[in-house]
Amino acid sequence: MADSIHDRAMREVAAGRVDAALAAVRLHLKIRPKDIEAMALLGELLSTAGQFDLAVQQFSRLLAMQPDSGMHRYNLANALIDARRVKEGIVELERLRASEPDNIGPHLALAVAYVEVDATDKAIEAGRRAMQLDPTLAAAAGNLSYAYTRAGMTEEAYQAAKVGVDANPNEPKLRSMMLLAMNYTDATPEAIAQAHREYARVVGPPVRPARTDPDPERPIRVGLLSGDMRDHSVSFFVEPFLRHADPRVSFEIFSNSAPQALDATSKRLRGHAAAWHDCGHMPHNAIDAFIRSRNIDVLLELGGHSGEPRLLALIEKPAPVVISAIGYPNTTGVPAIEWRLVDAITDPVGSERFCTEQLLRIDPCFLCYTAPTNAPEPAMPDASQPITFGSFNNATKIGARSVELWARVLQAVPGSRLLMKAQSLTDSTGRKVILERFAAAGIAPDRLELVAYTKTRDEHLRLYNRVHVALDTVPYNGTTTTCEALWMGVPVVTTLGDRHAARVSASLLHAAGHPELVASDADAFVRIAASLAQDRPRLDALRTSLRAHMAASPLMDAPGYAARFHAAVRACWQTWCSQQKRA
Repeated sequence: MADSIHDRAMREVAAGRVDAALAAVRLHLKIRPKDIEAMALLGELLSTAGQFDLAVQQFSRLLAMQPDSGMHRYNLANALIDARRVKEGIVELERLRASEPDNIGPHLALAVAYVEVDATDKAIEAGRRAMQLDPTLAAAAGNLSYAYTRAGMTEEAYQAAKVGVDANPNEPKLRSMMLLAMNYTDATPEAIAQAHREYARVVGPPVRPARTDPDPERPIRVGLLSGDMRDHSVSFFVEPFLRHADPRVSFEIFSNSAPQALDATSKRLRGHAAAWHDCGHMPHNAIDAFIRSRNIDVLLELGGHSGEPRLLALIEKPAPVVISAIGYPNTTGVPAIEWRLVDAITDPVGSERFCTEQLLRIDPCFLCYTAPTNAPEPAMPDASQPITFGSFNNATKIGARSVELWARVLQAVPGSRLLMKAQSLTDSTGRKVILERFAAAGIAPDRLELVAYTKTRDEHLRLYNRVHVALDTVPYNGTTTTCEALWMGVPVVTTLGDRHAARVSASLLHAAGHPELVASDADAFVRIAASLAQDRPRLDALRTSLRAHMAASPLMDAPGYAARFHAAVRACWQTWCSQQKRA
């Protein structure tokens, strides 16, 4: 009977009906209240539904009934972690690891859990042990790659994921991790493109693409699939085309975030959409079916291989037109995704050879920035303070090339300092990695200030008032951080690189009216940054004028951008309609 209720529950989950699965198991337990397997199934379903506190209670009861069960302890630990009681979860995992040292489960879980408490050294140790226990297991490679990533060890993250892919060549989730990590490395554009084309081979072409009425001029339904419809950098660039929507377009948001992650930004974005759907609990096939049921004409996917990828929900093409936009700085490799949003700077003519999609260029910039409300006023550092360069980019982007470049800038300006802010710098391993890289480049620790955390966005933005010049990361540029620095009156120096990720800041700076801050190579980067930092009158002028100039520039012209965006989306729709008529 337990097997049959398990099968029934799993069918409901596969169809995206977790509530129905819960109801069925609860009814079964009313009839058979001592069915241990059904009780464990109830706990798993509660976790799937995001009811983590109830899952903790359920697994706690089970563990009290069977205190020697490693499985119950493991499930309890994971439920505690999901309920944000991470330290308690780690205690349970360490108990299990001590009693069952060759059980790979606790090592796998600890490789993720220790990251959440800023102990990536322990996370890496657990991940390495899991790889020793089973070097062919995809989850072992993936979790070790994740731990390395959070420590800022991007090359190691890529290599760990690649080892896993070599052992599991048809595992798409692990490939997504490898592809994301690859964007942070010095791999050539050709190598990166080939790796994404391999993803296309794994997932294959769509065999049942969706169809809706192919009328090129009718009102259309546009869906947004994203896990970032909250206080997240992606949302800053989504709001302009939602707020200034074409009257012939109705938007539906398919949110891949857990409901508890939604916030005031989510509420504001929800107000711009005709419908909002929480899909975080749905498996990929259920998301596909649900999008089809809504008769979406054009689907915008906003995550690519980042975060918790939902590309597998798109491989059968649940909408006639699918466009990748904003959230991922490269081709997706998904044959069902026909278009990718870029501009002529990020992806100049000839870039098509690196992409599996057609390039949908929106010039002058593929992005439009929405500034934070109630941002503090820009202010220059006190004249008595040393020249301070800054970077508030994620530490994952601060690899060896960025450090070498920034070290040259510091050496060109004697007595200058570098202020870095990144949340991952709360972790001792992350800080150690950064300090060792700068030491190898000849920069002493006393010239560096590492800030991990500010309590509020206001404090985060005010920190820019201690920075004279912001330094961009290579080969993966900043995006939101570049815009925030400019909004706070801080000039950002970047280079024009050889791929989309390495050219985003150049696009932003051109759109903001400051192409002179874009260097052609490393030597020019050092020259521009050093010269600017020592030109106090010019810095003073920029500090007081940048915000106004930026607000009046194409980078923040929301109505103009929205018009271009909607025209591009309509053109994609019309292309599909014409293809149907020819067919």
